[in-house]
Amino acid sequence: MIKKNDIVALTIEDITGQGSGIGRIDGMAVFVPLTAIGDIINARILKVKKNYAYAKIENIITPSQSRITPDCGCYTKCGGCVFRHISYEEELKIKHRRVYDAVTRIGKIENFKMNYIVGAKNPNEYRNKSQIPFGYDKDHNIITGFYGTHSHRITGDGTCKLHPAEFDEITAIVKDWAKRYRVSVYDEINHSGLIRHLYLRYAAKNEQIMVCMVINGKKLPYKDELINELTKYSTKIKSIILNVNTEKMNVVLGKKCETLYGSDHITDILCELSFDISPLSFYQVNRDQTEVLYGIAKNYAAVGENDFLIDLYCGTGTIGLTMADKAKNVLGIEIIPQAIENAKKNAKMNGIDNAEFICSDAKTAAQDLAKKKTLPDVVVIDPPRKGCDKEVIESVCIMNPKRIVYVSCDPETLARDLALFEEKGYKTKEVTPVDMFPRTQHVETVVLMTAL
Repeated sequence: MIKKNDIVALTIEDITGQGSGIGRIDGMAVFVPLTAIGDIINARILKVKKNYAYAKIENIITPSQSRITPDCGCYTKCGGCVFRHISYEEELKIKHRRVYDAVTRIGKIENFKMNYIVGAKNPNEYRNKSQIPFGYDKDHNIITGFYGTHSHRITGDGTCKLHPAEFDEITAIVKDWAKRYRVSVYDEINHSGLIRHLYLRYAAKNEQIMVCMVINGKKLPYKDELINELTKYSTKIKSIILNVNTEKMNVVLGKKCETLYGSDHITDILCELSFDISPLSFYQVNRDQTEVLYGIAKNYAAVGENDFLIDLYCGTGTIGLTMADKAKNVLGIEIIPQAIENAKKNAKMNGIDNAEFICSDAKTAAQDLAKKKTLPDVVVIDPPRKGCDKEVIESVCIMNPKRIVYVSCDPETLARDLALFEEKGYKTKEVTPVDMFPRTQHVETVVLMTAL
């Protein structure tokens, strides 16, 4: 029986959805992060449970053919990427297999078309949003970076392969400014100090950058000097915002924003529509892959000029609005009031007058629509990671749409829900995974269901 600190030889045979390799000792699964399928390693056992164990790499005996040298210095410490040690082609295989296995094993779905995962043209510099914490090291020097896995310990130096290179430069400028003018940074334990986070957003199509300073206070000292340095660095910076967050909590942004320079928002173009992005508004992190994802969803929806489309969990309305040009009417439903206001504003800004948005939780709204015998032609569902409530699925099926398009960020809950839809008379016809977040564990999936 293996125990803590034992060194064992393992051959990595598979990868979990969270990115850890799986080897076996006497039939017991051993999970080892930062490994690749085909690795032969010595592993140090860290924790032993009844039927499985956790370990870390002690040394690599024979590397997998898919293993590459990580190109990020803080990769093993940061809580972001999990796949920088393997080729992108191998990462896509792992994510594709995860979706297929979930749909067939958990959902027990048969006789459907499974398309290969759509990878990103560039697996780097795709994030249009970054939240960079500020803090002190043990010598009271100002540091920036990202939180380590399952912690609030700042690691790295604030640079990241996943966001635009300009973000690295802006982080360095703000850090140097804080040092030069001795502006304090936040101490989470004592709830003291001023600068909590640097929050950056990028509208790629229009090449506009927003810089948002999140502070534990009401005023930013030496703000004119900071504005001057930032605007001198790049003409792309169109908005500099002060966000006040004086709460003792882990949420990054407070509710109050003040525009220090330029506009209170930046504007991006997605699927030929314009969307204003403010500090507090939701916008998909990977613009290019979002266009791919929405294009697949629109193709599956196959909305006709006389069709009524319901967009459940609509957020700021982006999916429904991109389909509105083909539909007679669109109804978006979302529980977050601010998201609904953003959706209405987005519709107005793009001259879309056949879209209505209501603020309600999906279960209540779906049940009410079903009771009213509402008959949509197409229903689009884009739920949170936990998937749909059973009552939502039941209500959607009562409404009897011709087609249901399910956009999922979690293959396992997707598979569970597809099985429930099949029980209610909707057949899974086609599945396409999309790699929205390269080098991380996450994968999106678009599914087409039709009534039997």
